[in-house]
Amino acid sequence: QVQLVESGGRLVQPGEPLNLTCICSGNIFSTLAVDWYRQAPGEQRELVARFTGGGDTRYADFVKGRFTLTRNVGKNTVYLLMNLLKTEDTAVYYCHTIQRGRDYWGEGTLVTVSS
Repeated sequence: QVQLVESGGRLVQPGEPLNLTCICSGNIFSTLAVDWYRQAPGEQRELVARFTGGGDTRYADFVKGRFTLTRNVGKNTVYLLMNLLKTEDTAVYYCHTIQRGRDYWGEGTLVTVSS
């Protein structure tokens, strides 16, 4: 079993930064397989950022240049550093991983960008 716990979501104003944290525990093989999704009200869940097998990062076009995906291997923690937030970034942000062929999701953390 793998557990993913997100934190850091809150209300921020447009243009402000915010950092999200995903703490991974249990039988996790690699945090390289951990990625971030988001789901806005009335919308489908979409991929925001992920690692490649070689440890590089890939971002959705709508966050490229503003968000940064990082990890602390020793702490089994993955971070999503978000800058220049826009109102359209408002969503529940989810941590996700596939480990040993099984899909795991966190409960999500709500990010609201509003003036």
